[in-house]
Amino acid sequence: MADTDAFNKLELELRRGVVVLATLSQLRTPRYGYELRQALADKGMPIEEGTLYPLLRRLETQGLLKSEWKIEDGPPRRYYALNADGRKLLKRLTASWQGMNDAMGRLLDEE
Repeated sequence: MADTDAFNKLELELRRGVVVLATLSQLRTPRYGYELRQALADKGMPIEEGTLYPLLRRLETQGLLKSEWKIEDGPPRRYYALNADGRKLLKRLTASWQGMNDAMGRLLDEE
């Protein structure tokens, strides 16, 4: 039981470290919250609403996203997309992630 608890806690820490990058990667084109959650889940990165929506507000407050309300077929929805600063940050974080991923690959191959 302790092993499972430790694994779950450590896996949660790993996910927290990549949730921003995962979210930014899916906002190259405008998406509303539910659509974004589905895109992330479809690619293997499910995110709870209670995590995603505060993250979107924080990223917008930090000047990385733009948002606008749209009324299409259904209720009004807030669409989020990367702005110029968000695109620059995504590029830098992607390069950093790829470097860390390469390093981890080398480290884990030592086994």
